[in-house]
Amino acid sequence: MRILHSSDWHLGQHFIGKSRLAEHQAFFRWLKQQIEQHQVDALIVAGDIFDTSTPPSYARELYHQLVVDLLPTGCQLILLGGNHDSVAVLQESQNLLAKLHTSVIPGWLSDPAQHLLTLTDRSGGPAALLLALPFLRSRDLVQSQRGDSSSAKQQLLQQAIADCYQQLYQLALQRRTELGRDLPVLATGHLTTVGASCTESVRDIYIGTLDAFPASAFPPVDYLALGHIHQPQQVAGNPCWRYSGSPLPLSFDESRQQKSVVLLDLAASPLQPELLPVPCFQPMLSLKCQLDDMAALLTPALAELEPGQQLWLELQLTGADALLSELHQMVQQQLADKPVELLKLRRARTAQQSGLQSAEVLSLTELEPAMVLQQRLEQEELTTEQQQQFQQMVAGLMQQLQEVAE
Repeated sequence: MRILHSSDWHLGQHFIGKSRLAEHQAFFRWLKQQIEQHQVDALIVAGDIFDTSTPPSYARELYHQLVVDLLPTGCQLILLGGNHDSVAVLQESQNLLAKLHTSVIPGWLSDPAQHLLTLTDRSGGPAALLLALPFLRSRDLVQSQRGDSSSAKQQLLQQAIADCYQQLYQLALQRRTELGRDLPVLATGHLTTVGASCTESVRDIYIGTLDAFPASAFPPVDYLALGHIHQPQQVAGNPCWRYSGSPLPLSFDESRQQKSVVLLDLAASPLQPELLPVPCFQPMLSLKCQLDDMAALLTPALAELEPGQQLWLELQLTGADALLSELHQMVQQQLADKPVELLKLRRARTAQQSGLQSAEVLSLTELEPAMVLQQRLEQEELTTEQQQQFQQMVAGLMQQLQEVAE
């Protein structure tokens, strides 16, 4: 049996005002080709199918069309909800898609046994057991008490998630005994593990009150298919515990990553996951340079463009030119005859030039609430103790708002 592991599709995403529809369509065409070429029996998508809890209609249509397109391949689909996904939206078509060889697990279900799936091979026989866990919300697992500290809430949630995995793992061992076959046990998850490397697009995503889940709390499954972190990577040095990463770059700092999906052949002993590199469907580039150097640095990227393609550019300018009021116009003039679309322009300033503590001025999308609060407090004549009190108060309010939003 062969399994493909992917995650973090973020259907419906707008990238600085640009639609990703064409890229997702191209990715789905490529994905179907890989499923047919490698005779994949099951596709596991470990969360964040959609970019928001209210995805646009074209994103939902794309989602359903993929299910229809993959039906002739005989590939089973296992779709897990992520922290960006709405449980209600995924539930809308859950029963219908079940008739189309697709299992949708939108969130934590009332019966833990519903999270234990038996994956079948081409002949219909059991080939693997899957602990199908989506993004686990704090409100579904723990009942914290008023006045509990942030660290206490983290410990409660961490233990509750660990208990979910251990309980399902024991159910899988029982199921394996009942079937009388030594089937491999796989698991999914949508969370941050200790030591995982994040990128700009996931740095401020809220995961309940859980900062990072220790890899030691996972049961000894044969393969762990994780989502939420967009950079492909192993977990705890185990080549069979992996984040597949997102198939598309979701921020400019991901543009240099080689995106991939993971192919797993359960017949291999030992298991040796293979990374299938995803083609780049939309060239992107982030440059930090002086204005005079921009043209030369663009040349290699422009040479790799296919006919008709445009390069999406993030530009951070340094030096004296970065302070010019007509900077945007000057940059656009240099790009006028090039297949380049400038999506983000920033001016790099030193602390001395800007009067700020940070090394550069951040754009609005880069600012975080804690940073804004800190800069605002520095403008007031407050003692260190008073600043700390304000920060603790705002942090508590933010946490309450996030818990309500879940």
